[in-house]
Amino acid sequence: MTNPILDIIHQRRSIGKLSLPMPNQDELNTVLHAAMVAPDHKQLKPWQFWVLTDESLVEFGKVLLKAAEAEAESRGEALDEATIKKTLTMPLRAPMIIVIATKQKYHEKVPPYEQLLSAGAAAQNILLALESLGYNSVWRTGPLCNTDVVKAHFGVGVDDTICGLIYTGSSTVQMPAREAVDISDYVSYHN
Repeated sequence: MTNPILDIIHQRRSIGKLSLPMPNQDELNTVLHAAMVAPDHKQLKPWQFWVLTDESLVEFGKVLLKAAEAEAESRGEALDEATIKKTLTMPLRAPMIIVIATKQKYHEKVPPYEQLLSAGAAAQNILLALESLGYNSVWRTGPLCNTDVVKAHFGVGVDDTICGLIYTGSSTVQMPAREAVDISDYVSYHN
């Protein structure tokens, strides 16, 4: 059975080191519009996006370093030079990062976990839209993602969550085909 949507879902792979080209503004708008139609009970749009490129990637590296230093200091430690360099350059592994965070809204019928899952669905739509346009991506978070320093940089509320840093760009890496998964290990049928 061939189906272009299923082909994109099955072909998409995370690639960690990305380069130019990256989506242009029209393509980026298409990707973000795909995020906006994720499953969203009561149409709350419980998410927020930031697109980082160029100098904002360098600035984000400085924010990550500040967060890492604060975390190390809280443990009575200091960062070594290798960790400092690695932290500063983490955002430079792609020409674009799309940051997604929850922006939860109170609704008696839509609990916070459902809004978090909705943001995750929006992130998945971004990944699939990027793949459909011929771009590569990897969805990252990591231990610094929801530190006070990083959340403050983006203005993310204390009760909200940065769900993903979607590194975006292009790669010539040829990933091996996925191994088949026996779904019987994960699925039960009840009649």
